[in-house]
Amino acid sequence: MTAVTPTVLPAKSSSAFQLSMRRLRRHKAAMVSLAFIVLVTLMAIFAPMIAPHDPNMQDISHIYGPPSATYPLGQDDLGRDLLSRIIFGSRISLLVGFSVAIMSVFLGTLMGLLAGFMGGWVDTIISRFTEFMLCLPTLPLLLVLSGILASSDKAFITSFREHLGPSASVYIIVAVLTLFGWMGTSRLVRGEVLKLKNLEYVDAARALGANNNRIMWRHLVPNLMGIVIVSATFDVGSAILSEAALSFLGFGIQPPVSTWGNMLSNAQEVVLQYPWIPFYPGLAILFTVLAFNFLGDGLRDAFDPRARR
Repeated sequence: MTAVTPTVLPAKSSSAFQLSMRRLRRHKAAMVSLAFIVLVTLMAIFAPMIAPHDPNMQDISHIYGPPSATYPLGQDDLGRDLLSRIIFGSRISLLVGFSVAIMSVFLGTLMGLLAGFMGGWVDTIISRFTEFMLCLPTLPLLLVLSGILASSDKAFITSFREHLGPSASVYIIVAVLTLFGWMGTSRLVRGEVLKLKNLEYVDAARALGANNNRIMWRHLVPNLMGIVIVSATFDVGSAILSEAALSFLGFGIQPPVSTWGNMLSNAQEVVLQYPWIPFYPGLAILFTVLAFNFLGDGLRDAFDPRARR
């Protein structure tokens, strides 16, 4: 009787992305941070359904009210519910963070890709301009530029503010932060492109007749997605923190639009008498920025090709 040898199927190999996600799932701090970010994002999306009160509803008879059953986090200087304002403020903070990150990453990727791949005078001009932008004192320029845009009497800026109303300051802050937020991504992408463009698969694509545009967008950009995603994650936290700083100093998003930054600004004069007023929006900023930074750390470790598991 002939023995039948069982057929052993080859193990299915995992793609680089699957290996990266497997490493990310083992990063506990990153997964907890991701869960927190998803929770805050859902809170922002469903803010009208979650908030117990209208964030702009004033109760002058109970200004600086302490936490209670009706107002779990207390009331501010106009008697508005702090919990509702924090919930609605998450919308603006996340909108600014994600918008700035997306536009900064897109601009930085484009500039870094062109500089690294084209080389020569293109690389020289872009690199020198990037270094010039990095040398500028960012915070003072942010204050000056946001103040000019918020108060300028130029016709097109005035019509822009009148058309958008209170939300005009949101778009102004996004534009200003994007202007000063793309350089880090550009330098990262340029360095990676300088390494990737000398690999064999780029030479093979060029030998098969692929032009520069096809090589950049079809072959290089997919291999840049790891560092681009990591950079975007850090940019979200940085943008949220920058918006909060500008709003705290009075040059950011203006009331009645509720943001965590201008909530801190309104509370700075009564921080000792009514400590719960700045405490909760400050805690929201702290946890959200930390969550994005921890997630960025986890993604960086996950996409690191040297992190073999």
